[in-house]
Parts: sequence; structure tokens; C-alpha cells
Amino acid sequence: MTTTVLDFERVRLALDDGVATLTLNHPEVLNALSPEMLSGLIAALDAIEDPANGVRCVLLTGEGRAFCTGANLQGRGGADAAPVPRTRRAGATLETQYHPVLRRLRDLACPIVAAVNGPAAGAGMSFAMMADLIVCAESAYFLQAFRRIGLVPDCGASWLLPRLVGRARALELSLLGERLPARTALEWGLVNRVVDDAGLMAAALGLARNLADGPTVALGLTRRLYLESPTHGFEDQLDLECRFQRQAGATDDFAEGVAAFLEKRPARFSGR
Repeated sequence: MTTTVLDFERVRLALDDGVATLTLNHPEVLNALSPEMLSGLIAALDAIEDPANGVRCVLLTGEGRAFCTGANLQGRGGADAAPVPRTRRAGATLETQYHPVLRRLRDLACPIVAAVNGPAAGAGMSFAMMADLIVCAESAYFLQAFRRIGLVPDCGASWLLPRLVGRARALELSLLGERLPARTALEWGLVNRVVDDAGLMAAALGLARNLADGPTVALGLTRRLYLESPTHGFEDQLDLECRFQRQAGATDDFAEGVAAFLEKRPARFSGR
């Protein structure tokens, strides 16, 4: 199948047989998040959610030597531009620009794999943590950079991080602002795999292809189950499992999975 490449502002989207590779594309500033990039992400997510594009898994990564270094404090002018300080209404920027993207990522009906190819700092770390599976290059690292500029963790970090690594480690990262190397992130349970830098995209694409070939509806419902779990009591979660199982059980993929099991052959899931 031919790969279709769509370019949005500071974002590139490649569609290839069910896998959508979403690349943050402003390497001159280490893929720092700007209003332009956030708008580009919304447009790319519109394309991902368009049924005509047949997306069954998203692979999120960064162009060049960084995944994403958080908010762009340099404006549009590139790495040598004069810094643009945040205003006292930084929270308003979160509400209008960052949160819509985070909610769209949360609500995607297909799995997300993050290929962390370099630094993932501040909001960039939050974007990586929105993925269901995280694969890191050996040289990558994570950083809760907010304390370095006198701000608090945002973009969902205060919700995501303690649930992934525990309260003590989340506070350590946030209060001290120290780098978390990829290998330590693996030991702490923040990421799923660490690979040689040269093999990162092959490893991440392998996972994305595996997911894209799977029962898409069931996998999307599974990611929603685990997103809801931290705020549910046991009985609420049992009810949600029951509701989602009814939806999964009504799919063509469930029928195919059972048939493949009985016929002792690999299942050929269609995503429906």
C-alpha cells in the first residue's frame, strides 16, 4: 500500500496501511510546542479520526534529535530567537491550546505508541505519557522541567505521572527537576521498552503494526478501560467492563477471533 503523507503546520502525518505516524516537526527548536504546532496537531487528529483514512494505530514521535522539549519559549523565530516569557495567564493557554489536544489523544478510538527519540520534557513528557505503549531510544530522557522556570506540572502530568511511577517518584521528578534516563524510566515502569537509537523506529513500527492488525474496536475499548480505572470503584469498573464487552462482542472481529480459534489459524481482523 502506498504511504500518504499529509503536512500540517509543524506536524507531519504519514498514513500507511492502518498506521498513522504523527511526527512533531520543528526540529530547529527540538519540537517545542507552539500555538502553530498545537493547531497542526488538531488538524492531524481530524485526519486520523476520518474513517476514510482507516487508521487503526497511531505512532507518535519527533523529528530530529528530540521528541518534544515542552512549550516553545522562543516564539516562531527558531532556536536563536529572543525568548518569549509566559504571561501570568499561562493557565488560559493551557485551556485553549494544550488541553484540547490532550483530550483528543485521550479519546482516540485506537491505540497510541510513542517512539521517544530524544528529550521529552515538560509538556512533551505529558504527550509521551498519553501513549499506551512507550518505546525509548537508549539516549532519550524525560524531564519535569516546570520547576526550572517557576511553574507547576501541567498538561496532565500531575495525574499521569503518579499513576505510572508512584507518588514518591513523581514528586521527586517534579520537585527536583532532574533528568530521568531511558533505562531508569524502564526500571520505574514509565516506559515499555528501551532499544538502541538506530533501532527505535523499527521497534516502534513493529508494535504499531501489531496493534493495527489487531481487533481495533476491542483495543480502543481496552485503552478506555484503563483510562477510566483510576477514578472508578470496583463495582463501577465491573459495570464498565460489562458494557464494553457487549460492544466488543458485537463486532466482526469477535466472530473472526472465535472462528480462527476453532479452526486453529491466525485471526484476520478487519478492525470492525
